[in-house]
Amino acid sequence: MSIWVKICGNTSLEDALVAVDAKADAVGFVFVPSPRRVTPAEVAAITPHLPATIEKIGVFVDAALEEIVSTVQFCGLTGVQLHFDAEPDLPARLHQRLGPEVRILRVIHFSAETAGQHATQIAEYDQDLHVDAVLVDSRIAAAVGGTGVPFAWEAARATVFQGAKAFKRIAAGGLTPANVAEAIAALRPWGVDAVSGVEAAPGRKDPAKVRELIRRARSGNPAS
Repeated sequence: MSIWVKICGNTSLEDALVAVDAKADAVGFVFVPSPRRVTPAEVAAITPHLPATIEKIGVFVDAALEEIVSTVQFCGLTGVQLHFDAEPDLPARLHQRLGPEVRILRVIHFSAETAGQHATQIAEYDQDLHVDAVLVDSRIAAAVGGTGVPFAWEAARATVFQGAKAFKRIAAGGLTPANVAEAIAALRPWGVDAVSGVEAAPGRKDPAKVRELIRRARSGNPAS
């Protein structure tokens, strides 16, 4: 089965269509303070022009249930990325309000120093029937996503990526055309998520990088 690929941090229809044309499985829109931040009105103007076959995922931080539900409905999103330590019952409440077909992603900001804690956390997510996949990201002091910094793959492989074939894992954090195949070989994830590694500038995609990252992710060929 082909690896699932999400191109996140889209700020324009032009950039979202680049991901569509490159055969991404999903595009992401960031609703939190970031160089890639978009408003619900901006996203609602983009999504009607995207094919129904591509997933449209909103990224939320410290958002309440009603805010997420109204944004998903207004924007025509098909998925929610909870990029924060949300209350345990939030995925269930979202599925209750939005329907079980809406993909719910939980996020872990991986650090090798606290790998054991992450393993416990991801085990809890794996048991939640309302969590469709777990995205493993890096974290720096200045940003909770789009950091451009890979996490420690070796430590992650030995902890949170164990059993990844049984439970869906998405690798994120500093993925570029040059390293995505190496990350996939090391982690064997269900999917990958790229943001800054496929940009020409913060908030603006580089079409060549988007195409090349997806090509290498699907072919498994590293940069020469």
